[in-house]
Amino acid sequence: MDQLRTHYSKEVTEEDMDKTITVAGWVEDIRNLGGIAFIILRDKKGTLQITSLKKQHPEIFNTLVSLPRESVVSVRGLCKKSEKARNGYEVIPEEIKVLSTAETPLPLGVVDKVEAELDTRLDNRFIDLRKPEVQAIFKIRSAVLGTIHNHLRANGFEEVHTPKIIGSSSEGGTDLFPIKYFERDAFLAQSPQLYKQMLMATGFDRVYEIAWYFRAEEHNTRRHLNESTAVDVEMAFIRDEEDVMHILEKLVQAMWKTASEQKEELEILGKEIKVPEVPFKRITYDDALSILEENGNHIKWGEDLGREDEKLLGDIMKDKGYEFYFITKYPLDAKPFYTMPVGDKYSKGFDLECKGVELASGSQRIHDVTLLIDRIKKCGLNPDDFSSYLKSFRYGMPPHGGFGFGIERFIMELLDINNIRECILFPRDRTRLTP
Repeated sequence: MDQLRTHYSKEVTEEDMDKTITVAGWVEDIRNLGGIAFIILRDKKGTLQITSLKKQHPEIFNTLVSLPRESVVSVRGLCKKSEKARNGYEVIPEEIKVLSTAETPLPLGVVDKVEAELDTRLDNRFIDLRKPEVQAIFKIRSAVLGTIHNHLRANGFEEVHTPKIIGSSSEGGTDLFPIKYFERDAFLAQSPQLYKQMLMATGFDRVYEIAWYFRAEEHNTRRHLNESTAVDVEMAFIRDEEDVMHILEKLVQAMWKTASEQKEELEILGKEIKVPEVPFKRITYDDALSILEENGNHIKWGEDLGREDEKLLGDIMKDKGYEFYFITKYPLDAKPFYTMPVGDKYSKGFDLECKGVELASGSQRIHDVTLLIDRIKKCGLNPDDFSSYLKSFRYGMPPHGGFGFGIERFIMELLDINNIRECILFPRDRTRLTP
């Protein structure tokens, strides 16, 4: 057997009929009828049927029917057309190589009808990921990430990678994971915020990063992770935050469109996706509070919207025909120190909401170093802790802005997934550090 695989299950064509091919994968199921056995083999593309005749090759037959489920094999045989078999063909084995024999019992079923608990699935994630419906999530995620790269590069953005080990907080606050950095203390980065802003002083007018976020927040909800991924974008020579919002909404539309084109995966998941129209609706923070007040939810001015407030607003906006909408002109004190003020009360900060869930947060940033230092102080922070960052503002910094956009949150809302842990391969939360 020269090659372990020459064909994937879904790539066999009419030209392969009555020819010898080699397939490989995991043994999903075995039906032994005595003189004939049907083995369902699963690979990256799907499943196929191996039909073994005992009288033709007794050794191959006995080997196949004795294999535990989820063992890995490579099979060379004649590809024959069959209306009864899945995919319209079957492979009659002439040679078999057992590549790995699975232990029994399996810690988690792959095609069993009994639904396992999420913790059991995550404890055995390598098997959980063999399930077609779980793989479909990550195939869609991969396609969407490809669109992020293609769309932003087509709009003049350069991909960058910024440090994930930092000497002080990216945005102030205490939700940091401390680490020992030789003789000094350091932290895992909350976001690439300060670095992508510093790059606006270099002549890289537009940058983006598929970034890792490490946040030591102790909540343990279905919507939060302590290690997550995000699209971080920063762009210079903007007029105001509208320039940033325009890039964001077009990016979201492109990602949504790509997801809608993954027909096979969406069929496995039983999902339909409607591509949103742009521009997205804009409402101010004050408008949001008025809408909620009219519907019985009172929020003190200046406070962030709580989870229930967001959900109610999302339902109201959806009834008006807006699944996506921006909340703009946030109170200055509710946004980070680098957010551009509008007078003493408001800011040029915004959030992008989808069905009542915040997907992205962004703003026009402060580019004047004097104002920036003043805002750092007013936020109760020490400018000395940001000396390297502030230095980049002293020698020519253009007006700029950007956003951070959570990938897991996006996938969660895109596919109506109930728990964010399903949207990342190996989740890290308040209690989970393995696998």
